[in-house]
Amino acid sequence: MGKQHKAIALISGGLDSMLAAKVILEQGVAVEGINFFTGFCVEGHTHAIRQKDKKKAKRNNALWVAEQLGIPLHFVDVVDEYKQVLFHPKHGYGANLNPCLDCKIFMVGKAFEWLENSDFDYDFIITGEVIGQRPKSQRKATMPVIAKESGAQDRLLRPLSAKNLPPSLPEIEGWVDREKLYNFSGRSRKPQIALAESFGFKEYSQPAGGCCFLTDASYSRKLADLWQSKGTREYDLDDIMLLKVGRHIRPQPHFKLIVAREEGEGRFLQGYRKQFIHLIPISHKGPFTLIDGELDQEELTLSAQIVARFSQGRDAEQVSVEIHTKSGQAQIVAVKPLASEDLPKEWYV
Repeated sequence: MGKQHKAIALISGGLDSMLAAKVILEQGVAVEGINFFTGFCVEGHTHAIRQKDKKKAKRNNALWVAEQLGIPLHFVDVVDEYKQVLFHPKHGYGANLNPCLDCKIFMVGKAFEWLENSDFDYDFIITGEVIGQRPKSQRKATMPVIAKESGAQDRLLRPLSAKNLPPSLPEIEGWVDREKLYNFSGRSRKPQIALAESFGFKEYSQPAGGCCFLTDASYSRKLADLWQSKGTREYDLDDIMLLKVGRHIRPQPHFKLIVAREEGEGRFLQGYRKQFIHLIPISHKGPFTLIDGELDQEELTLSAQIVARFSQGRDAEQVSVEIHTKSGQAQIVAVKPLASEDLPKEWYV
């Protein structure tokens, strides 16, 4: 018997990467998954934080997909490396701050590094890309760009769209049967859903939308605001995690409030109470709030008024708010809640 060939599959946790890996597994190829953590992933974080999502499954979809497929999964932290992709995308951004084409080149390139440098003896790379599905990164014209600039060249196989593309090395060498690959194209997910049913997959991640916060207009606006306020595009993991939570209100360029919208977000924000000034209404039930920036007393009072506006005392004459500094000192201020007309839309990030 000949050698069993081995592939490394990019597993995002979505339906396409799940199907692509399954198609190759069905051909007797050994498959292992790899998932790159950039810090901008949608799944997991917000569902785990928000009280309103408490009924949703708390799982990492990439890990769950690997379990359904019965394959090992490697998690790789690329938070720091990914910064250069985000700061300087050679091929530009999509509709928001999403460097989709550069991101895919980066991910495939990292997988190719594993193929060349690890002891796992991989022969080729699998992705769930489908021609025409994404306007920026999944077009027929960009497929060869990804293969070339990542370094993977013909070691990159897209099982769901392979018949629309020139044969890859695994097909040419007979490691996989090209006739058992697919010719999916376009934005319709009906072919993928039908294929999932044929494999007996009854549950999978919703097949619409992306898996990255950078494609979200609201999140991208908050990130741009963060960069402007810092005067640099640098960020750390806490910065980009906090952008996923709460109302962000910036009354002045040098400070902003992060106001919890519900109990789950409040609990999450409390984890940062020693790193930021934080406010808590004490006379009425209200949101836990962080302040990012340095404020004078007048600005602290204004912040307390904003917090009071989102409390159950919004119509009261006074609300008592406890203000805690980063050094642990506390003061209580009694303020009149800010009226809605005094909270300009321009303050909302």
